[in-house]
Amino acid sequence: MIASLRGTVSTVSSGDAVIDVGGVGYQVLVTPAHAQSLRVGQEVDLVTVLIPREDEWTLFGFMSAHEKALFGVLRSVTGVGPKTALGILGQLTADEIADAVATGDDSVFRRVSGIGQKTASLIIVSLTGKMPQAGSSSTSSDLVAALTGLGWSDKAARDVARDVTTAHPNASVAELLRHALATMKGAAS
Repeated sequence: MIASLRGTVSTVSSGDAVIDVGGVGYQVLVTPAHAQSLRVGQEVDLVTVLIPREDEWTLFGFMSAHEKALFGVLRSVTGVGPKTALGILGQLTADEIADAVATGDDSVFRRVSGIGQKTASLIIVSLTGKMPQAGSSSTSSDLVAALTGLGWSDKAARDVARDVTTAHPNASVAELLRHALATMKGAAS
C-alpha cells in the first residue's frame, strides 16, 4: 500500500495533483481546497489512501492524518464511496462534520452534492461515537471526556475544550478543566 508520498508537485488542477517521487508521477485525488494550496514545483508530504478496484487503482491524498482518518470513517458508512467521502471533506470542515454528528443534524450532509436524505441520516447514525479526534489534541480529548463525564453535552464540551486549549496551550488537563468549568459556568448563568 502507498501510505504517504513525499515529492514535488508536477501539475495541479481543481481535484487532483501529480506528485513526482523519484521520477515517478503519482496522480492523487485531493479536495479543491487542498488543490488550491498546492503549487507546481513545491515539495509536499501527503498522507494517502490507495483504493484498488478491478478497473483502476485510485490514490487519495490528505493534508493530515486526521483528515485521512475522517475519510476512512466516512467510507465506512454504507452508500458512501471514496469519491463521495472526498466530496464531503471538500465541502465540510472536520468541525462541521463533528458538530453535525454530535447534534444529529443531517441537513449539513444533504448540502453535499450526491447525498440524499437516506444517506445523510445513515451518516449521522453510523458516525455517532466514532468520530476521530484531531491528532494533536490528546489533552483536548481528555478534557472533552472529563466535561462530558460531568454531564455537559459533547458539542458544548468540544467547543469549550477547543477555546480553552487554544487560550492556554501549555496548561495541564487539570488546569484546563478549571478554566473550562469557569467558562461553562459563566455561559450557564
